[in-house]
Amino acid sequence: MKKFFLVASVLALSACSAPQAPQLTLAPTPVIATQASVNGTHVNLTSQDLRPAQFIAVVDTGRQNVEPIHASQNLRVTLEDALARQLTAQGYKLDKNSKGTLRLDILEAMVNVKHSVMSHELSSKLQLQLVVDSPKGKFVKRYAGKSDKTGAMSASTEDMELALNGLMTAVLNDIYADAELNNYMQENL
Repeated sequence: MKKFFLVASVLALSACSAPQAPQLTLAPTPVIATQASVNGTHVNLTSQDLRPAQFIAVVDTGRQNVEPIHASQNLRVTLEDALARQLTAQGYKLDKNSKGTLRLDILEAMVNVKHSVMSHELSSKLQLQLVVDSPKGKFVKRYAGKSDKTGAMSASTEDMELALNGLMTAVLNDIYADAELNNYMQENL
């Protein structure tokens, strides 16, 4: 029994000291309206992650050395929370029992980094789909963003975080400013 405890303790301590793979911290900034433009329309907000892979960045250093990088938190939950804060600030009431549903689908969220000897290319893509399902019908619209950046030396995790967070914030701004979406939700929910 003492040997088992000793082996378990050594394994636990070695796991704590093992180097951790880098992770990206996601923090999109939703648009927080200073004055509500909607008067208490109820909606049930849901989300789903439809991406084929769960990592959010790929670093290619050449010679077939490709490293996937994950987020430190769940991307679906992070984007749903940001959209919820944005909708609440607009005046929507989030209600699980609402007859109308707004579903956020994450179709693509990726930062591709290619390193060469003295520089890097950073390409970010984000594609979201909103589906408004109400007793009066269905509305589907996609929102996408893309950014490219080059820089000297290697791209840091901060560079990747800045690129993806900026892209998520820009797409949330597009959703906020979309008159077609807002009109449909106000008239049909």
